[in-house]
Amino acid sequence: MKRHLVFVTNSRADYGKLKPLIQAIDSLEKGILDHPMSGKITYAIFVCGMHLLEQYGSTYIEIFKDGFEHVFLAKPAQSAGFSQEMDLALADTITQFHQFIAHQRPDLIVFHGDRLETLACAIVGSFNSILSAHIEGGELSGTLDESIRHSVSKLAHLHFVCEERARQILLQMGERAENIFVIGSSDIDVMLGDLPSFSQVQARYSQIQAFRRQYAILIYHPVVSEIIDLPHTIYEILEGCKLATQKGQNFVCIYPNNDLGSEAILNALATLKNNPHFVCFPSMKFEYFLTLLKNAQFIIGNSSAGIREAGVYGVPCLNLGSRQHKRSTASHITQVKEDRHAILEAILEVKTKPHHQPTYHFGTGQSVAHFLNALSPALFDTPTQKYFAHD
Repeated sequence: MKRHLVFVTNSRADYGKLKPLIQAIDSLEKGILDHPMSGKITYAIFVCGMHLLEQYGSTYIEIFKDGFEHVFLAKPAQSAGFSQEMDLALADTITQFHQFIAHQRPDLIVFHGDRLETLACAIVGSFNSILSAHIEGGELSGTLDESIRHSVSKLAHLHFVCEERARQILLQMGERAENIFVIGSSDIDVMLGDLPSFSQVQARYSQIQAFRRQYAILIYHPVVSEIIDLPHTIYEILEGCKLATQKGQNFVCIYPNNDLGSEAILNALATLKNNPHFVCFPSMKFEYFLTLLKNAQFIIGNSSAGIREAGVYGVPCLNLGSRQHKRSTASHITQVKEDRHAILEAILEVKTKPHHQPTYHFGTGQSVAHFLNALSPALFDTPTQKYFAHD
């Protein structure tokens, strides 16, 4: 009997982590891997959330370009980041995903992270007694996202985490040890593989050619609980970066996610349009972003890319604010106040130091192999009735 998987992807960020796993399942479906499930598995991809928004680059297009054959698009559920729409977007995604799985009848649903669409699909899977797997549960951030992530983990039946600390947190939450698999972060498999050259990145994103290799990456996402201060905060951040441009610094800016407050950040970025030291992109193909990151002087903002991916390349991270304050405190990370003068001082300081040694706290590039090792025929017999596990 063939088993049918449904992957859920809602943004450029989670697709970068899910893509290696989807590629592995695609190979199993085609019977070209030596594996107990080879030729005994099928899959589909449910695409929703930010992927569908033109303002954020219509990143669903990249999924089709990657050659996957079983791709299904939801209808856009929301525009950029208004709080009164986020709960409605959750409800709309629940409705659409319910209709989708009623047709697909999957044996396993696989979703990632802590976005509202992930929570919606986890609810649907749980309420319909469909086996569900959560990628990268058990992580701490200290923001609303953390509550969503833990909620998703409690609804899921299987957990593929990237580090031992995450496993321990899931155990504290009452998840069963035999259902938790430490596989590392699958995007590191991509990071340590073959990437586009820097010249290829320059050719595709020609706006950065003038920067040569003298640039930093700026990514700043809204923090929902700090929305009142956000306009002032992003103003201070950009003013600090502008002060650095007077010293010759350039910045490649990537749009934020579409959480509440994103419009304030987008409006602030729009004011940089005629500043030759700033280039802004709604999104960037993941592999090209990795090459850009690998060659950057540093990354600044509050993106997890600065905490996780930057460390693999030894690229310094100037981490701003509270969004990542419960994540890693690796040596490549410097915590900086969201104040223009503190930001300028940190930028001038970081440019005087060499890059750090690579850190592999979240994996060594073997995540797909670990995922496939866990994907046994018996895994599909995991009970969907959950109980709080305790000693």
